[in-house]
Amino acid sequence: MTKSYTSLAEIKSGLQSGEITVEKLVKSYLTKITQNAHLNAFNEVFDSEALACAKVVDARVQQGTAGKLAGMVIAIKDNICYKGHKAAASSKILDGFTSVYSSTVVERMLAEDAIIIGRCNCDEFGMGAANENSHFGAVKNYADETKVSGGSSGGSAVAVQADMCLAALGTDTGGSVRQPASFCGLVGLKPTYGRISRHGIIAYASSFDQVGTITKSVEDAALLLEVMAGPDSYDSTLAQISVPKFSQNIKPVTPKKIAYLQEALSSPGVDAEVKNNLASYIDKLRADGHTVKPIAFEYLDYLVPTYYVLAMAEASSNLSRYDGVHSGYRSPAAVDLVSTYKRSRSEGFGKEVKRRIMLGTFVLSAGYYDAYYAKAQKVRRLIREKTDAILQECDFILLPTAPEPAFAIGRGEKDPVTTYLSDIFTVQASLTGAPAISLPTGNNNKGLPLGLQLLGKHFEEQALIDFSKYFVGL
Repeated sequence: MTKSYTSLAEIKSGLQSGEITVEKLVKSYLTKITQNAHLNAFNEVFDSEALACAKVVDARVQQGTAGKLAGMVIAIKDNICYKGHKAAASSKILDGFTSVYSSTVVERMLAEDAIIIGRCNCDEFGMGAANENSHFGAVKNYADETKVSGGSSGGSAVAVQADMCLAALGTDTGGSVRQPASFCGLVGLKPTYGRISRHGIIAYASSFDQVGTITKSVEDAALLLEVMAGPDSYDSTLAQISVPKFSQNIKPVTPKKIAYLQEALSSPGVDAEVKNNLASYIDKLRADGHTVKPIAFEYLDYLVPTYYVLAMAEASSNLSRYDGVHSGYRSPAAVDLVSTYKRSRSEGFGKEVKRRIMLGTFVLSAGYYDAYYAKAQKVRRLIREKTDAILQECDFILLPTAPEPAFAIGRGEKDPVTTYLSDIFTVQASLTGAPAISLPTGNNNKGLPLGLQLLGKHFEEQALIDFSKYFVGL
């Protein structure tokens, strides 16, 4: 059995020394996928294709022509299109759909010799914080199989956590990369909105959706960002700015000014061990010469409502195309046009997706548009302005990734509102478009991973990566 690798640098060293080959590495990961099939992390494994690609990459390694990602075996979330492969967003309504083109992120990774080993389970259309809202069933946390993996990119996180691949791609709409990374003890990076192309990503909420990475090391997150980022003619929302060589520019840090939300330490809704973890890191940072100061964020109570009003409205619009006529599952029980629409959507979508579509349609309806959607847009602007003002005075905002560690499977079904509140600390970066990263900070007394999150200034991922590399060594 090939040993467990924690970074691409380790794998490349093994390839150069002859200790391993890419083919052996892929076989090792495939063995782990088989052994851990009960975790339900993968919706589909590209086994024979990954092995064939591995042979090609091995030949390039021998010839010295391999790309930056040679040796990186990666999994992709089930809402990321890959030509000739299925993409279902873990929904019955798209079950059986095969993509006729690849997303920009997939094309850019393949161009650098990454090997895609499979597509990962997720909450249906990215809607959830526990990976329980999937047509293919819940994903189990490798650290404790009675606990959730986090969502919506839970399959991606568990695939890396259980060593079934080196890294994985997810999408982050309201915390869907960072929260599962925290629950699984990994590095989860959400770049600035507009840094990575959304072309070929099955949309949930277009003004929030952002491709992110789940890795075991900060360096691998930096390298993947470097490869995937940059202008793309297929996505007009992208920033037309050059992409730094993030992985090659990681520098030692100088003393920084860091703000933390004082509510994270005082709120009764935050788990005691999460509070202690944050307090411990605040002490470590101060002892290391950084200025760490508390801030009050007066819009904290509005973060989750604002996010859900806007995200559900966008979901209502984006998911209207799946109607059994234009695209998506068509009910065999349909007899006319009206029953085709009604039955196809009610049978094809899961409970949570239907809940969000209905709420989104409600807030966009004529009598309620100004009261909900328009007001939420105004509050979003206030949240952005306040966050930007804090980041003018400070380098980063430090806060927990989630208010608690991974919770029990089945809880979200009983109380969806509590599950929505899991996003309290992640939606700030999503609403403002700021880059944010969740970093592993050890385990609680039950062995469940804990994570802390850093928010940075727009398009200053390099500073965030530099500090994250330092932070994980504290």
